[in-house]
Amino acid sequence: MSQSASKVSAQPPISADHPVAEITVMSILLALSLSHLLNDTIQSLIPAIYPVLKDTFKLSYAQIGTITFVFQMTGSLLQPLVGYHTDRNPRPYSLAVGMGVTLTGLVLLSQAGSFRMILCAAGLVGVGSAIFHPEASRVARLASGGRHGFAQSLFQVGGNLGSSFGPLLAALVVVPHGQGSILWFSAIALLGIFVLSKVGGWYRRHLADRQARGAGQGRVHRLALSRGRVAWALAVLVVLIFSKFIYLVSLSNYYTFYLIDRFGIPVTQAQFALFVFLFAVAAGTIIGGPVGDRIGRKRVIWISILGVAPFSLLLPYVSLPVAMGLTVCIGVILASAFPSIIVYAQELVPGNVGLIAGLFFGLAFGMAGIGAALLGLFADHTSIGFVFKVCAWLPLIGLLTGFLPEVEPPRSRA
Repeated sequence: MSQSASKVSAQPPISADHPVAEITVMSILLALSLSHLLNDTIQSLIPAIYPVLKDTFKLSYAQIGTITFVFQMTGSLLQPLVGYHTDRNPRPYSLAVGMGVTLTGLVLLSQAGSFRMILCAAGLVGVGSAIFHPEASRVARLASGGRHGFAQSLFQVGGNLGSSFGPLLAALVVVPHGQGSILWFSAIALLGIFVLSKVGGWYRRHLADRQARGAGQGRVHRLALSRGRVAWALAVLVVLIFSKFIYLVSLSNYYTFYLIDRFGIPVTQAQFALFVFLFAVAAGTIIGGPVGDRIGRKRVIWISILGVAPFSLLLPYVSLPVAMGLTVCIGVILASAFPSIIVYAQELVPGNVGLIAGLFFGLAFGMAGIGAALLGLFADHTSIGFVFKVCAWLPLIGLLTGFLPEVEPPRSRA
C-alpha cells in the first residue's frame, strides 16, 4: 500500500481519468473498509454476547439496554466534536489511536467481573468508535475520485460485514468458551491498528503534498437554498435517522431474544439468524451508495426507508422460516439508506465533511443507544413480541422524505 500511496502523493489532484490514481485510491478505500470491518466486528461482540452476559450476571432487559445506551451514547456525543475538530485540524494517525482505545475496551470486557465494569468497557469501545468514524469517512471521501456514494458505501459495508460477523463469532467462540475468550479477539484490533497506521501514513503524505502545491479544500458546490431550508432538511434527516435506527436496534439488540421467546430455538440458532440479518444489512449498504450516485440520494432514501414497511408489518405474525426471509428483505432495503443520507447531508452542508459524518454517525449511535434502553424497559413491562409489533410501524415515517429538497448537481442524477 505504501508504494502506491507514495505515487499518488506526487500526482495532480485525483480524478477518474487518472488510472494510476484510481488504483491507488481503491487501495485506500479497501483498507478503510477492512479496518471498518475489524472495528465493527469488535463492537458487534457487545450485543452478540448479551445472552451470555444476561445469564452470567443475571441482568434484566433494562440493564441490557443500558449497556447499549452507554456504548452508543459515548460514540454519539463525541463523534460530532471529533469531526468538527478534524475538519479544521486533520489528524491522520487518530484512526489508529481510535482502534487502540477500542482494544482497551475489548480487553476490559473480557475481564469484567461486574455490571459496572461491563459499562466501562462498553464506554471505551464507544469512544474508540467516536474517534474512528468521522476521520475515516473523511479519508474515504478524499479517496473517492468524485464517486462519493460509492466510496461511502464501500467504507460502510466493511462495518456492516463486521457487525454481521459478531454474532457468528460469539456463537462459535464466546458461547462455548465463556466471557474470557473475548480476549482472543485482541488480534483483530491489533491488525486494525496496523492497517490504519498505513492509511494514516498515506493521509499524512497526501496532506503534505496538497500543502506543498498550495491546494485548498477544492471548489465547493454551493446550493441555492436558504439557511431555513437547509435547517428544515437536516431536521427531516434526523427524524428519518430516528425511524431507521430505532427499528434497526430492535432487531440487532432483541432479535435473538424475540426468536428464543417466540419459537423456543437455542441461542446458537438465534445468533445465526441474527448473522443472516446483519449480513443482509451489509449487502444493502454496498448497494445504496452506487445507486444513489446514479439516480439521486433522495430517491434511494425514499425507497429504502418507506419500502421496509410491508415487511416490518408482517414480521411479528409469520413462522420462523418466513421471519428469517422477511428480515433479509428488511436488512437489504433499510441499510441502503444510510450511505445516501450521509452523502446527501454532506452536499447539503458543503465543506464540513467530518462534522457531518460525525454528526450523523453520532446520531445513529445515539438513537440506537436511547432506543435500546427504552425498548428494554418496554420489553420488561410488556413482552418482546409486543415491542416488535409496535416497532413495525416506524418505517412509515419514511413518508417525510417527500419534504427533502434536491441537492445533487444535475450530473449526479443522470
